Order: sequence, then C-alpha cells, then structure tokens
Amino acid sequence: MEYRRLGKSGLQVSALSLGSWVTFGNQISDDVAKQLMVAAYEAGVNFFDNAEVYAYGRSEIVMGNILRKMNWDRDTWLVSSKVYWGRCQNPRPNQKGLMRKHIVEACNAALQRLQVDYLDIYFAHRPDVNTPMEEVVWSFHNLILQGKILYWGTSEWTAQQITEAHLIAEKHHLIGPVAEQNQYNMLHRKMMERDYLPLFQRFGMGTTIWSPLASGLLTDKYFDGTLNEKTRMDMMQWLRDRSLGDAEKMDKARKLHQLAKSLGIPLAQLALAWCLKNPNVSTVILGASKLSQLQENLKCFDALPLLTDDVMEQIESILQNKPSLPVY
Repeated sequence: MEYRRLGKSGLQVSALSLGSWVTFGNQISDDVAKQLMVAAYEAGVNFFDNAEVYAYGRSEIVMGNILRKMNWDRDTWLVSSKVYWGRCQNPRPNQKGLMRKHIVEACNAALQRLQVDYLDIYFAHRPDVNTPMEEVVWSFHNLILQGKILYWGTSEWTAQQITEAHLIAEKHHLIGPVAEQNQYNMLHRKMMERDYLPLFQRFGMGTTIWSPLASGLLTDKYFDGTLNEKTRMDMMQWLRDRSLGDAEKMDKARKLHQLAKSLGIPLAQLALAWCLKNPNVSTVILGASKLSQLQENLKCFDALPLLTDDVMEQIESILQNKPSLPVY
C-alpha cells in the first residue's frame, strides 16, 4: 500500500481508504462491515472515514464496535468523522450546522459512538453561511487544544470559503484545515483540477476524495451483462436521481469500459488508478457492499503502470471535460 502525507501536515495516510457512507448500518450487515474493515486493514489501509449523518449515527456505532473488537494498535489507524447535518432526520435548531454548540456536542457524541479518545480528522461536512467563519475556525482549533481531535478539514467547501478559513487562522495564530473532502472522479473534475489549485499551492491542502467511481457509474456492471434488466433500470434510476446518469455520461462510461477491457482491467480499477495519478489526491475513499468488490478495487495499484501517456490521452479524448485553467 502506498502512503502519502495529508497536505503539509506530518500525517501519513494510505492512498486508498475505506468509507462507510450508504453501507455501514444501512445496506450491509455488521458482519460484512467487519469483513470489509479487516480486509482493508490487512491490505495496508490505515484511514476509515465516517460522519454523524451516516445512517443517523448507526454507521459510527458499527465502526466503533469493530474497532473495539479488533483491538488494533491505535497508532496504526486513523478514523474521521464529519459534523454539519446532525444525526436526526428532522434536526431541531442547534442540532445541525457549524455553530460552536453543535461542533462541540457532535464531537463528543462521535467519540462515544466510535469508542475512541480522539478523532484523527474532523471534517466540517458543509459550509455554514449562518455561522461566522471566526467561530467555526476557533471551535475546531479549541477541540485540537483539548485533545479531542488531531486535525480538522472541510468537505465540499468552495475555494473562497477555505481561503477565508485559512486567513482567519493565520491572523489569530490558529490551526487551519489540513484537508478538503471533495467529490472527484473522471466525470466530476472542475473543483479539484481548477478551483482548488491555489489552495494546494498556497496552503498545502490535502484531499480525501469521495465517489471516485461516480456512485458506481464507472464500473463494468452496467455494460457487461451481469445485471438483469430490472436491477439495471432500478440502479440507473438511482443514478438519474443523483444527476449522474444522463445519456452523455453513460456514453462516456461505456467507452471507458471498452478502453479498460482492451487493457485487461476492470473499469473500476481504471477509474481508481486515474484518480491516484493526480498528485493532489491524498487518499481515495473506497466504498463497498461486499468483500469481493473491495478486494478487486484494492488491486487498482496494479493498473497504474498501464496508464501511460498514450492511455491518458485516450481517456481525455473520451471525457472531453478537462477544466481550462484561468489566464491571469
């Protein structure tokens, strides 16, 4: 397993990590969740991602039980959580957002559910336009001073919002965010490859990217006949509901499937290796609903040598979505 520094911090994070969104406490049994975490850990994965809103807290409980039962040395793994949405379906005032009250109370609750003394990384799951940025930065900084978290980051923030947080941190000699957790895949590139570039250069931000397979669109299952038609249509409806399954993107995915097939690898491995090629990606968060799926995706490092300059050019000719950089 390859390890990378998380931005300018000294933290070493595995280039592939395991997330629990949608699956833990929801789609899969606790036994399968344990199989996934054990397989990932034994393959060298050291970062497990979670959030208060995942299965409304149940995801953290499942992960915490597994971490307690496995009793791995604490200095061999990292765990994160995220704060913003709350853990209730219909949160009351102060049960969501980034006001100091919710950040502190949500952190304490996450520590209990995950059964840990501290979080390695705590993410602001979304920006909060109703809370002053000074309050947000101070709140995370104080949690670090209290030893409840080691680092903090952002998720789906704009470059302007992240810059504001860093400038406030610099002004008051506080600890700013070290990483952004953003969506990044072959079909979703603009933020990562254009908007965030100044953040990487100016502040040394790291990234813990999610949805590298575009919610499953960048896999072979839609094109290799393994799905029956009803299942395929149901899954396509789910993708359409998430604005990912339009005809143009599906056509691109189909062409990428053919390219991956010509290289002798699954489309998922091609898509994951493509993400790993970006030097600003600190870790690619994998999601899985079964062990075989995770094991197959963990092999994506083997596909990296296949992504030659020629293959990368073929990918770009299919995607036709490379962000143009601003001219100053």
